[in-house]
Amino acid sequence: MKKEVEWARMTAPSLRELAGKPGALAVLPIGSLEQHGPHLPVITDTASASAAAIRAARLVADDIPVAVLPGLWLGMSEHHLPFGGTITLDYDTLSRVIRCIVRSLKTLGFSRLFIVNGHGGNMDPLAVAVRELAVEFAMPIVATTPWMLAPEEASKIFEVDTGAHHACEGEASVMLAIVPDAVKTEMFGQAFGNQQHPVDVTADVSRFYSFAERAPVTGTWGDPRSATAEKGERFLDLQANELVKLIRNDVLWTTPDPVWSPGRGLGTTAGKAD
Repeated sequence: MKKEVEWARMTAPSLRELAGKPGALAVLPIGSLEQHGPHLPVITDTASASAAAIRAARLVADDIPVAVLPGLWLGMSEHHLPFGGTITLDYDTLSRVIRCIVRSLKTLGFSRLFIVNGHGGNMDPLAVAVRELAVEFAMPIVATTPWMLAPEEASKIFEVDTGAHHACEGEASVMLAIVPDAVKTEMFGQAFGNQQHPVDVTADVSRFYSFAERAPVTGTWGDPRSATAEKGERFLDLQANELVKLIRNDVLWTTPDPVWSPGRGLGTTAGKAD
């Protein structure tokens, strides 16, 4: 019988017992509630992150105490507001929500947190929040975006798109694998055929772009017509295996250096692993 890894399906006593074990790991999938064109549901980013996180947790559950929290369905998605269906947080609120989660986990006894992100708009905010909270709570916190992992291996699964974009071959394939009844395959042609991408986002600059500037007609980027459930399974397997590598990477899980401690100065050593 496989060990349960989904927090929402576990009882409080079992979670308390798990949290008390050495190296107990909480996993937080985070995504968004935002438009994904006429063919994919607005929960796509959260659903894909949750699926990858749960799959990875099941691969390590025999020797690592792990629980995957319900996917956090609110992220930073203000750039998708023009297309409807989008609910968003601002950075201050997002960082405070994550802070409350970290504080709760620390109180419960979990010794580390792994954030698995499914939304591009969360990447920069998470990078800042994770660094700040890890030091504040003296707790190893790691965040990653599965779509950004193992690009060479992922490129062998993509047939048309060059990588993950938005409501594309990759995301459509994953959603076909996990919730096919929520995917409108009959709209794939419309989603691709009416795409316009007038803004070049490859320049190494930072500024706000509404997705209505990047893709003003459909709000999509990529070719979902080539999506299949079989590809979705391959993407999820690849992402899960890459997440496992990060979970088992001891260097990532050392206790953060207490840089704000009084008298902290040169010549001291970084925190040791729990």
